[in-house]
Amino acid sequence: MSGKGAPIVGGTDAAGLRIVIVAGTWHDVITDGLIAGAERTLEAAGADWQLVRVPGSFELPIVAKAALEEGADAVVALGVIIRGGTPHFEYVSAAATDGLTRVALDTGKPVGFGLLTLDDEQQGLDRAGLAHSREDKGAEAADAAIRTARVLQALRQAE
Repeated sequence: MSGKGAPIVGGTDAAGLRIVIVAGTWHDVITDGLIAGAERTLEAAGADWQLVRVPGSFELPIVAKAALEEGADAVVALGVIIRGGTPHFEYVSAAATDGLTRVALDTGKPVGFGLLTLDDEQQGLDRAGLAHSREDKGAEAADAAIRTARVLQALRQAE
């Protein structure tokens, strides 16, 4: 984790935006940290937001798509996948990542990417926005969703 070149997070205005956090339930300490970071960011930005929980990371794309199709302006997708001893990690990581990309492209709406794909639990704890964490990927994903929604609004208004 380099941290160099990371974007500034915060100071965004999400007033009038409806944002849905879609979060898995695996690795609850890490996931709950990600959710808390996303919630803090959305609250500070004045977003209208809601939290939806799904069983795991594989389910993030389908629920993200449903939220966007039902009127959300953006989604913040949060999940944790930790490498194990089988190829399962690669399959789920690729499927969830590709699915979230497809959702964003198909709907034309932003998906803040907060899906952590990790070699071990400590990497997640370092990124979860907890008191001892070095990074807050939940906050970063929420901020990215807000900023991208605003960029898309500006582009559409310029037409």
